[in-house]
Amino acid sequence: MKNNLSNTKSDNIKKIDWKSVQNEMKMKFGTDIYDSWLKKIDLVDELNNYVLISVSTRFIRDWITSRYLDQILKIIKSFKKDISRIEFIISDNNNAKNIEVIEDKTLVNNEKVSFIKDSYLQYNRIDPNKNFENFLLGKSNKLAFEAAKKVSEQIAYYNPFYVYGGVGMGKTHLLNAIGLSLKDKNKVMFLSAERFMYQFVKSIKSNDMVKFKEYFRNTDIFLIDDIQFMNGKEAMQEEFFHTFNVLLEKGSQVIVSADRPPNKLTRIQERIKSRFSGGLVVDIQNSDYDLRYKIVKSKNDDLKMHDPNNIKINEEVIKFISTEVNASIRELVGAFNRIVSFSRIYGKTPSMSEVKVILKDLLCLTENKVDIDNIQTIVCKYFKISKNEMLSPRRSRYLVRPRQTAIYLSKMLTSKSLPEIGRYFANRDHTTVIHSVKTIEKLKKVDNELNLSIDSLKNKILYKQENEI
Repeated sequence: MKNNLSNTKSDNIKKIDWKSVQNEMKMKFGTDIYDSWLKKIDLVDELNNYVLISVSTRFIRDWITSRYLDQILKIIKSFKKDISRIEFIISDNNNAKNIEVIEDKTLVNNEKVSFIKDSYLQYNRIDPNKNFENFLLGKSNKLAFEAAKKVSEQIAYYNPFYVYGGVGMGKTHLLNAIGLSLKDKNKVMFLSAERFMYQFVKSIKSNDMVKFKEYFRNTDIFLIDDIQFMNGKEAMQEEFFHTFNVLLEKGSQVIVSADRPPNKLTRIQERIKSRFSGGLVVDIQNSDYDLRYKIVKSKNDDLKMHDPNNIKINEEVIKFISTEVNASIRELVGAFNRIVSFSRIYGKTPSMSEVKVILKDLLCLTENKVDIDNIQTIVCKYFKISKNEMLSPRRSRYLVRPRQTAIYLSKMLTSKSLPEIGRYFANRDHTTVIHSVKTIEKLKKVDNELNLSIDSLKNKILYKQENEI
């Protein structure tokens, strides 16, 4: 593999002492950051003017590149000044197929995806997992999907192509899918507006605008994500405007995404907004229930297929989060992932009451004010007994279990002390409260029906029911 990366390696040149580099990083960033992130970096190879390093996941790579890469490069250059860049591979030791080389492909293997030469951060934003095939369709995104497919089939037919929608609705997925479908036969550039701005400022500081113009204007497909972040950056907007015009004049396809339509962009030059409006403008609307259900069901099916622990999320939970988590697709997937994480940690599928606690910051459920009187009322109604019977000294089995359940829930859901809880239950002693709590906790371990009853009661106590009058 190393021989494929470069034939210029020289064994006669003294190699970097990676242990010394690691010690320097530990001193520079501190023990906490080093142990959490940088300790995981391994030196794979050292070539003429760059080093190849490996990390175990894309997440670690992206975290390091966004926060520490420039400083790491400076540390490496202090040991060997000829090093001008860092490149990554994703290396999972348990699975050699997961290795992914992050490199300047225009220089190494002539693949038609362009980058800024000698950039500290050289990796292609195109994700092979975000394609047209796995983009789930619904009424809210069908028009945008069909337009994106048309653009990928007939370059410059709709030019520019402008797609907008709220956060987490799938805009980036569509741009990625277009780039992925065209990159084999075209030179594709896909980046965020923020990245464009970073390269622009960097080129000005290094007095290298000629190279900047050459790279950004010499492409067949130009995809730029989140254009709204250019707001107020006049100099950058000027450069973008001229780049935009050059690309259109030479017949390159320009594809833009934003969180709002062109005429609603703030602090963006009118002539840029006018150019955007002159192409095809489509929106991705808020997802409906059917699409959200389809997405969660798809994620759950993938989980069943690939998860070695065989975690199962039941249909009731799937329908619940598909109904209640409706702000964005990203939040919906995040909610599903939270539930999966809970299942992995505790080795069980969460009940509905647990789901509501896990997702409480995402849900728009109205919480009830929890007090012991309310707990008693709901428990009595559930077990079909009167409150007088519950509070009586009678020890009949059909009364004891509801009484113990109410005492247990009072302990779990309120901040009352044991003697206070006892007083609410006809001045019973605090030892009775302790006995009731321990009895229910013991029974919960063996009695599944009791578990279901307590989960149902928690739901009724904590949240107002939709059909409750």
